[in-house]
Amino acid sequence: MTKQYILGISALYHDSAAALILDGAIIAAVQEERFTRRKHDPSFPHHAIEYCLNTAQIELSDIHAIVFYDKPLLKFERLLETYLANAPRGFRSFARAMPIWLKEKLYFKQLLRRECRALIHRRRAEAKNTSIEAQIALDKTPALPVLGFSEHHLSHAASAFYPAPFERAAVLCLDGVGEWATSSAWIGQKSNSQNSSSHKHNLTPLWELHFPHSLGLLYSAFTYYCGFKVNAGEYKLMGLAPYGKPVYVEFIYRHLIDVKEDGSFSLNMRYFAYPAGDTMVTDDFCELFEGAALAHDAPVTQKQKDLAASIQIVIEEVVLKIAQHLYTTTGCEYLCLAGGVALNCVANGRLLRDGPFTDIWIQPAAGDAGGALGAALEYGYQLGDVTGTNLPDMQHAYLGPEYTNTQIISACEQWRVEYTPIDNDLIYSHTAQLAADGYVIGWFQGRMEFGPRSLGHRSIIGDPRSETMQSVMNLKIKQRESFRPFAPAVLQEHASDWFALTTPSPYMLLVADVIGKVPIPAVTHVDNSARVQTVTPEQIHFYPLIQAFYEITGVPILINTSFNVRGEPPVCSPADAIRCFLATDMDYLVVGNMLLDKAAMPAAAIAQAKEVTFAKD
Repeated sequence: MTKQYILGISALYHDSAAALILDGAIIAAVQEERFTRRKHDPSFPHHAIEYCLNTAQIELSDIHAIVFYDKPLLKFERLLETYLANAPRGFRSFARAMPIWLKEKLYFKQLLRRECRALIHRRRAEAKNTSIEAQIALDKTPALPVLGFSEHHLSHAASAFYPAPFERAAVLCLDGVGEWATSSAWIGQKSNSQNSSSHKHNLTPLWELHFPHSLGLLYSAFTYYCGFKVNAGEYKLMGLAPYGKPVYVEFIYRHLIDVKEDGSFSLNMRYFAYPAGDTMVTDDFCELFEGAALAHDAPVTQKQKDLAASIQIVIEEVVLKIAQHLYTTTGCEYLCLAGGVALNCVANGRLLRDGPFTDIWIQPAAGDAGGALGAALEYGYQLGDVTGTNLPDMQHAYLGPEYTNTQIISACEQWRVEYTPIDNDLIYSHTAQLAADGYVIGWFQGRMEFGPRSLGHRSIIGDPRSETMQSVMNLKIKQRESFRPFAPAVLQEHASDWFALTTPSPYMLLVADVIGKVPIPAVTHVDNSARVQTVTPEQIHFYPLIQAFYEITGVPILINTSFNVRGEPPVCSPADAIRCFLATDMDYLVVGNMLLDKAAMPAAAIAQAKEVTFAKD
């Protein structure tokens, strides 16, 4: 069979992305936000698609199929039914939603055709060094790939199961909402046969729960009520939880959510406005919790800390009940997870620790961005492109752009900053020594990560032993709330000596207790936990850096946080990295094998970078 490229895309809600596969192997995957610098960018992923094509060195005409990650018509059906059921309440929300649906979402196939043709015309014009107008006149309607649509939760399930290292597994998808589904369970099975005629790779649906009853939207309602942005501030709520006491747990069960023994649940919709309102919660919700929602980014009080702790416990308990029932009914030893709730690494850690499954695997881009990958994979497997036992596992998340030294030097010249080349065999020891000396360092290497976590290629690093590093990084560099924790990146062979963790955690999606004998306060949360990233020798840009730090300090751990400031996505290009470095209080930047020292940076460049970075403020 001729190998065929399949392009998956997600768009028009949040975290637009594109992913390209070839015979089941993941060639490239990236979020649109990394190029546009607009966090959670929902727009059509023009840049992400171009990146995928350029990485594979192909054109759109070389692709067999383009697959969208959900079915817009089904989603529109849900929207209409919901507004009708809540009329006349919610009319303003309905009126705001309709223009974009009528302009783009409802006619997405036409939009997709139009955007693809525009992309073909532009790339052909560039290749021929002619104008786009001339190219359009020459080739008005170029042939397009097959256009396909996957259901939202099927895309999530495919992104979780097919890249996982399991032949058979239960699959659980929990998010806000897709078309109708908010929670779904599946059994995934990969064929044992090398014979392509016995193609048996499939996902069998078991059950699903429907909108408006949603764990993801329940958590987002509390995110909103505690003063954080929905679809962006859920991480903050999770980080805030250990500072509170779970005093509202029984209150939440009594008034807001009814949970059955099998984990199925329903919400008391008297308290939630999200189906057709302008806010997440109703006046009754505010009355129940004795006060209006906290203003966006207002200082949190003990009340918000206690609410965060309580809803976190409720989410964990419901997930555990669902998992136990899934284990009992399927007999599967392994579990795969995707959907936005799967990014709750505290719940994941508890599921691994207290749940029934031998092991779990979580898609690193568990949210909507990962749906682009899942849509492509599901189409490929059902088409029969991938057969036998040679299904390639997802070995890493380094699927984004990388840059040459020539491009790095060009970015330095663009910013008019000095740089010092360092020999490749010295870059790790030199950087590790800077970290051991207490400096904060921007670390930019190799291909960018896919998903919301920086995993050692677009990272800010520091010494985990420092008493002050956590507050310095939060307030002076990341420009974010002081309570936000940082993650430890640890050499995998030493992980069990420092953390109560019995399985690898390569994507920073598991929380475990800190047990090391040497204090590592900069990565130890207030409840003695840490969101752990385990690092193996295959991670050729990050492992030797931590190894060098270990040789200097005896601690096989570095602080790893994403290379960005509050309100922007992680950096993508060398120019992004230099701008972010100049605008913050980082001490050094290592980009490729070039070292930039903040003390040697020109004042004009620093001022310009700050103006660009913080213009939104």
